[in-house]
Amino acid sequence: MELEQIKIYRITHIENIPHILQYGITHRNSPNANERFVNIGDISLISTRDTKRVRVDNGDLFNTNAPSIVLGDFIPFYYGIKMPMLYVIQHGGNFVEKATSAEDIVYLACSLELIIRSDIDFYFTDGHATDSLTSFYDRSKINDLPNIIDWAAVKASYWGGDDNLNLKGKKQAEFLTENDILPEYLIGFGCYNEAAKEKLINLGVEENKIKVIPKAYF
Repeated sequence: MELEQIKIYRITHIENIPHILQYGITHRNSPNANERFVNIGDISLISTRDTKRVRVDNGDLFNTNAPSIVLGDFIPFYYGIKMPMLYVIQHGGNFVEKATSAEDIVYLACSLELIIRSDIDFYFTDGHATDSLTSFYDRSKINDLPNIIDWAAVKASYWGGDDNLNLKGKKQAEFLTENDILPEYLIGFGCYNEAAKEKLINLGVEENKIKVIPKAYF
């Protein structure tokens, strides 16, 4: 896997698309934050990330002098589709306020290469961001990213059960951006069916940027 081939993904409610087309993917503390943002995530996990401080150890878990960051200060992306959190979002449970239909969930795809070439500050992980065994990496390690991410785990179609906890964690490796992602960094929109595609077009998304991918949903 080469850096220029890698895309990063974030999911959102389709009702957030007009704001995203105007301002991009914004952090909730951004001056351009969406005051009418429709949340589909786990409110407990969001609250945890708001205060969770992690060390950027660049792969050395024993480096107690590593600088630290707070997860809630960053916008998280995944490297793949059909993540465990999507299952909870579609079916409800945990601290997801209510289940969201697949037709209302949109994938936002960004080019990793474009972000690397920008002045956006970023970090990345080799596993779930709240896992104590996960390492965080800074920009100096970006060329190693293709070898750090466990791509077999990212693409795994089954991750349930206690025997797969490590795989599940690796599957949810993250790319974290500190700044808003401007609209020009969005290279694609994934949706569940033709009805969702038509709604995206009516909201202003260019048709050639939309891909109908029902297999990316549960």
